[in-house]
Amino acid sequence: MPSFELRQDRGVSKQAVADVGAGECCPPPAGSVLSAEQAEGLSRVFKALADPVRLRLLSTIAGAEGGEACVCELTAGFDVSGPTISHHLRVLREAGLIEGDRRGTWIYYRALPDALEAASTVLVRRPAPVR
Repeated sequence: MPSFELRQDRGVSKQAVADVGAGECCPPPAGSVLSAEQAEGLSRVFKALADPVRLRLLSTIAGAEGGEACVCELTAGFDVSGPTISHHLRVLREAGLIEGDRRGTWIYYRALPDALEAASTVLVRRPAPVR
């Protein structure tokens, strides 16, 4: 079997590639496309959700009875320290997915439905019908 190094001398075809404008090769994208600002904001949301612990925390908060969960309830189901849970909650809060209210010693967190809806809408957009 030939080694990888022996195959490195193969040249790439020098065939000329025609300069085709975007409109000539295919139709423009159907439906709306995210602006740079929308993409930047949503990337923070999806980065926050990309961590399994944060995803589980958000799921726990969103599914909590009464729509909110005390931080004291959130630390129980995870194999990480309290400060780590606090860090993950801060990331979720800064991404605009949750908010918290301090009540005495504890902070109660709730999911922000508008932020969740905005993220899910991007994922389930349907293309405009073809005419």
